[in-house]
Amino acid sequence: MNIYQLKQNALTVVEERPFRLESEIQRIFEVNLNALMGLTLVRSEFTIKNKRIDTLAYDEQTNAFIIIEYKRDKNISVIDQGFTYLSLMLENKADFIVEYNEQLKKNLQRTAVDWTQTRVAFVSTSFTENQILATNFKDIAIELWEVKRYANDTIVVNEVKKSRSAESIKPITQQNQELKRVTDEIVVYTEDQHLDGKDEEIVDLYEKYKNAILNLASDIEIKPQKWYLAFKKEKNIADIAIYQKSLKIWINAKFGKLDDGKKLARNVKNVGHRGNGDYELNVMDDTNLEYIMSLIKQVLYANK
Repeated sequence: MNIYQLKQNALTVVEERPFRLESEIQRIFEVNLNALMGLTLVRSEFTIKNKRIDTLAYDEQTNAFIIIEYKRDKNISVIDQGFTYLSLMLENKADFIVEYNEQLKKNLQRTAVDWTQTRVAFVSTSFTENQILATNFKDIAIELWEVKRYANDTIVVNEVKKSRSAESIKPITQQNQELKRVTDEIVVYTEDQHLDGKDEEIVDLYEKYKNAILNLASDIEIKPQKWYLAFKKEKNIADIAIYQKSLKIWINAKFGKLDDGKKLARNVKNVGHRGNGDYELNVMDDTNLEYIMSLIKQVLYANK
């Protein structure tokens, strides 16, 4: 992908300035980890059982640990290394919690961590076709992120998306007990899992709200989580949980920040709830669809 600079209606290509060292990429990600990946930095260069982890991070939304590795070598096996790190984490859970508490001066309890949402992210300037194909499974807890630097100090970061037709990795791992143990414990949630077993009417209702949110901006993406489906544009703007007879929608804003003239949303600031934000709506039809979109638009505009 070329990056262009526009001057007096003429386009000139901005030259790529390749990274010389992995440490350059690591420094950029660790300083900007929340902005780039929505994660909290726990520790750089964490060593456990004679294995060095480049970046140990924590996802506050999923309550899960994330291992990040930076690679300039295009010949690595991301599958083998990814499963090695996942297995390492699952076998040494207490060590990761101790590290989190010591580095962040907090008191994270073992029961508060959702180990099923553990994952590994590889960051590189590019990945080979074989590496991308090797991770193209809908339920594999390995992510690929590409990063490039350009002459005008522009940094471009993209997560490599899995194809819509991606299959499950579980049939492949059944013959290997170590891989099977990892895939049995870690769950990569999908939209289909949230829709499974739901009545046709509620599925249709979800599709209406889903498409309406996606139409608000071209780069909104869906990230299925354990309890809800997150709609993200850099960060969560809204979350939807699908129940048998209704949808629950949370809008990611502090209560009082949105103009909710109809007072449709409930203030859940001090109430336990699954999604992000203080605004919660219980939806059983599409009567107020356009109005609810107007509330979500306010979050989009606030993020600009």
